[in-house]
Amino acid sequence: MGVAAQAVRPRLPGAVWVLVVARAVNRIGAFTLPFLGVVLTVEFGASLSQTGLILALFGLVTIPSRLLGGQLADRLGRRRTIVLGLTGCAVAQTWIAVSTELWSAILAALLLGLVFEIYEPPSQATIADVTEPADRPAAYGLLSAAMAAAGVLAGLLAAALSHWDLRWLFAADAATCAACAILVARALPADVRRDRERATVTAVWRDRRLLMLLAGGTVFATIYMQLVIGIPLTLLEQGLPKSGTGFILAVSAVTLILAQRLLRVQQLDDYRALTIGYTLVAVGLVVSAFAQSLTVFLVAAVLWSLGELFLLTRYLTLASGLAPDHARGRYLAVFGLSWGIATAIAPLTVTRLLESFGPEGLWLASAATAVVLAALQPWFRTRLAPA
Repeated sequence: MGVAAQAVRPRLPGAVWVLVVARAVNRIGAFTLPFLGVVLTVEFGASLSQTGLILALFGLVTIPSRLLGGQLADRLGRRRTIVLGLTGCAVAQTWIAVSTELWSAILAALLLGLVFEIYEPPSQATIADVTEPADRPAAYGLLSAAMAAAGVLAGLLAAALSHWDLRWLFAADAATCAACAILVARALPADVRRDRERATVTAVWRDRRLLMLLAGGTVFATIYMQLVIGIPLTLLEQGLPKSGTGFILAVSAVTLILAQRLLRVQQLDDYRALTIGYTLVAVGLVVSAFAQSLTVFLVAAVLWSLGELFLLTRYLTLASGLAPDHARGRYLAVFGLSWGIATAIAPLTVTRLLESFGPEGLWLASAATAVVLAALQPWFRTRLAPA
């Protein structure tokens, strides 16, 4: 992250750096979601179909969580909303860690889903609030690089803790959520009073460009979440060690960090960057489809992680650019519904495709979808152009 950070440091205000540090702290412990399905299966004895249903319900309840985060960000304030969401995550993660029965773990997982996305819209809106449009790709890129750096530690920690009771992962995540909440409460600037009336009447759902961006983002997010949920289950299907997921996460994070330093991603046009990103993701998914060893899965992780580098920040940049200042939290919340929808869909598609067609069918179907998205970028460029 060093070179990228030095390049953007003079232009980025202090609030961005506070969020970067806070999210990095939280990211160190945020390695639990890929293991949630494994925990339900291994620790609590849920069947594969039960696990898919539970994870789908988790994803479904993240949808109102994201909308609530957007509403509170514009009304209650950015800092208060971030602290509220992180505190709720800490409580839910602790509940999962201390659960001894499947029903208790299910309730805790649903609570986690209800609070899981609250802090995302205010975090993204804060960055957009304090940066100029031209600087936003760099700001969101810096945030991604910092989270990737923390992800190296997260992956290694996950690999170490996964040798014991997997519920320790959730205890660690609860601790980092609490630490992140404290940091934000102490260091982020005080909330600014905003025009509540204008925010209330803004017709967010009538913005056709936002809805088009939401549709494209939902398909991408579904592919992403299929990787998060499907890779651990694929390793189990292939008889590979469950600790392999932690090493894959670490390699993915290292790839993002090194690529940030070596590639001039920020200088690319948004839609060209998206096309390149989807192509790389597709290649990585094809490799995953035929992988039989952890080494080959690590090669696949490098490829689809490079694709993510081109994709993640550009979607946030495009969404924040559509939003008026007084309703940015709600715009980003609506766009962020792509992740809630994807988190509800992905467990069902992953488990169904794994049961019916095996890993090859799952990852080849995902790769085909990524190719279609790459081909559609010129169409999106035309439809999302400013009026």
